[in-house]
Amino acid sequence: MFCQLTDMKLSVVTVFVCIFCHINSSKILVITSMPSYSHFTLAFRLAKELADREHEVSFINPYPQKTPIKHLKDISIEEVKPFVAEVRKTFAALGEWGSIGSHLIDLRLSVGLIEHTFNSTNVQNLLNSEESFDVVVIEHFINEPLVGIAHHFKAPVIFLAPVASCFRNNYIFGNPGPSSYVPDILGIYTKHMNFWQRLKNFIMMSFHDLWRELVMIPKYRTLFKKYTKTDFELDDVLYNVSLILTTSHPSISDAVPHFPNIIEIGGYHVFPPKKLSEDLQDFLDTATEGVILFSMGSNLKSKDLTLNVRNAVLKSFAKIKVKVLWKFEDDLLEAPSNVKIMSWLPQQDVLAHPNIKCFITHGGLLSTIEAVYHGVPLIGIPVFGDQRSNVAAAVNSGYAVSVPLDELTEENFSAALSEILYNARYRNNVKQRSKIMHDQPLKPIDSAVYWIEHVIRHKGAVHLRSSGSDLKWYSRGMIDILTFLGFTILISTLVAYSILKACAKKLFLRKKKAKKSSSKIKKTGQPLK
Repeated sequence: MFCQLTDMKLSVVTVFVCIFCHINSSKILVITSMPSYSHFTLAFRLAKELADREHEVSFINPYPQKTPIKHLKDISIEEVKPFVAEVRKTFAALGEWGSIGSHLIDLRLSVGLIEHTFNSTNVQNLLNSEESFDVVVIEHFINEPLVGIAHHFKAPVIFLAPVASCFRNNYIFGNPGPSSYVPDILGIYTKHMNFWQRLKNFIMMSFHDLWRELVMIPKYRTLFKKYTKTDFELDDVLYNVSLILTTSHPSISDAVPHFPNIIEIGGYHVFPPKKLSEDLQDFLDTATEGVILFSMGSNLKSKDLTLNVRNAVLKSFAKIKVKVLWKFEDDLLEAPSNVKIMSWLPQQDVLAHPNIKCFITHGGLLSTIEAVYHGVPLIGIPVFGDQRSNVAAAVNSGYAVSVPLDELTEENFSAALSEILYNARYRNNVKQRSKIMHDQPLKPIDSAVYWIEHVIRHKGAVHLRSSGSDLKWYSRGMIDILTFLGFTILISTLVAYSILKACAKKLFLRKKKAKKSSSKIKKTGQPLK
């Protein structure tokens, strides 16, 4: 009898757990369109975490998994890779093009990403299916018309940003980003700007806004209508996005205004360190003088560095006793004996090793986050995009030295190595930043999942939305008000000037007439009749 009751209780508990799990399991579509491992890493980390928590996840991405993952279904868009590979060839030259060149590349890249994603056979099959989703999470990177996919499924949208809140995403939520103390993410300034820097920052931020509104958004509207069968316009969907998860945190990013639907989850992609290969572990363990890790990321490869830059770097490494682990995608026979070349390495796991003394990096946001997470100071070699501002912020925070690629010589690179290796303040500063990053009430990945589930529970979470999203960009910036006041003051001034001029002219004529009359009286001695 006791056994029967126990079995019955277990059955009830099992049924309850099954029902509970079913109720709390949602169908989620995650989209990342940029075939870059840094972008993919962010989306995959989130998609897998949601799948691990037994949500049913469909994942549109350019890097489908070779080994299936439970609760995660890949929807491959690998056909976008050749197009981006062609565009990527111009990345190394972006530093010389200026803002206009960068925006032109953005436009070309953006249109190609959007069209290749929508035209993908697998995406079209999904759109023509009977599938449904509770929420759509889109890795937001110059791909605004992809909100049409969420609109097709009548699901709320969450953006996952590969950057902090900035001009690329603030406008969607009406979030303020004053140019007086919020530096341009594509610039070189920090939050502490003098008058001339604030003036230049204001001009550049205004240029970004005008470019977006006059060039990008009109193109996005056309693409949205082309690929989304609806009577709605892009603006109706885009400015109704529920939430954005930003890859930022006060330990690495400036303290800036955030509305409630802007959630910082910087560091969520960092995993606990895994075991290293035997040869790599031995190389790091036996480095009595320490190790320098050198990697230029996935978009700009070390093998693409010019011969002059490569020689300057190698000569600088030959002068030091510290070992160097260099992610170099080709053979490098001329490397000195203290340099180990690897075409690929587990960056997060290597950074976690206590013998790492310095990380030489392009200044990508994920690399910067990983360095701060593990308390490793940086030498930044920024090239394009947000790398310059990331490195500038790290320098301003005292845990990095900057050596721009177009200024790299043996002399200044050797000086940077000496400064970062033998001046303790850089390591002390980054250790303090690391403590701040780790001191959070929730792990960033837990926070990300919580807010996604919050949007699902509350059917889009409109209570988090600012009414600023309903205003045009010029209304949010009070440009229409300032223009009206400017014209009002101008017209009032002109009217007042005209009245004063007329009064002055009348007074002058009266005085002139009186003077003439007085002159005639003096001549005749008789008053005029």
